[in-house]
Amino acid sequence: MKLPISQRVASLSATTVALAALATAPAHADGSWQKVGSDARTGVSGLAYEGRTEDGTAVRALVVHDNKLAGQQRLSRITHREGSDDVSLLTWDGAEPVDLEAIEGVPGAPGEFMALASRGIVYHLNVTGSTATVIDYSPLPRIGAGDNFEGFALVSQNGKLAALWADRGAGAARPSAVYAAPVTFTPWGQPEFGAVTRKSYQAAYPTDGATRHVSDISVTESGKVTVSSAADAGDDGPFDSVVSQAGTVTVTATGKVRLVLAATPIVIGKFPQHKVEGLECLPGSSEALLGTDDENLGGYLRTASLC
Repeated sequence: MKLPISQRVASLSATTVALAALATAPAHADGSWQKVGSDARTGVSGLAYEGRTEDGTAVRALVVHDNKLAGQQRLSRITHREGSDDVSLLTWDGAEPVDLEAIEGVPGAPGEFMALASRGIVYHLNVTGSTATVIDYSPLPRIGAGDNFEGFALVSQNGKLAALWADRGAGAARPSAVYAAPVTFTPWGQPEFGAVTRKSYQAAYPTDGATRHVSDISVTESGKVTVSSAADAGDDGPFDSVVSQAGTVTVTATGKVRLVLAATPIVIGKFPQHKVEGLECLPGSSEALLGTDDENLGGYLRTASLC
């Protein structure tokens, strides 16, 4: 019988060392951009680490696509190694989302993920083989006026689970709103959120009027918050992106969440000519996996030492 999600999350800290030992070295050093999508329907709108290949030379990731029409592809699996990317399509089984922008693995629950649509609906998924089954879905507990969500992350500390989600913002007039809250699951798998913290975040770069202050968000096991930001001048670009150290998050043994964001984020990587919308710090490694949604120019994937 499968253990309840609360027991699986509680056991995560006991297995962290063992998991890190399985990934003592990154799959490869910083890589170059490799094409994984050919058009606006196949770009990377968000990505989640799924695991490494048996020989340790490649990383498997789940990728969401921001398609909106019925029957269009929502989810793919990419096996990424330097010089080669294998892309396979996954079947979405359940209520069909509109405009998926982020996905994250549930800590301590292999095969389970949470995917977020831009209007604030989060989908709890079970991924087996080539099928992603919707276990349940619900709205986020706080959605501000005009929020357009692009970032989502989960962190487990002290046997408790917390979620972070972020509106993308729009230039100097609209900083991003970053939210954090404890999260649990009902016995049937519906996400339930606790008290919500809200913070504002403004990217140090890019600085134009179309800047998306948060295009994705990733949290390390220690609670370091890393954020990607992007500028999008239109479906044919030009694009520009950075990754920044954005702050920290902690979760206490009682489930209280404390989110601290930097007033002046530290830019740790610049990626001109690409719109980074997927950011995932890889466990047991200083590497991040980056994915882009370059609209009509397709999607790209690479690694970089950012975590």
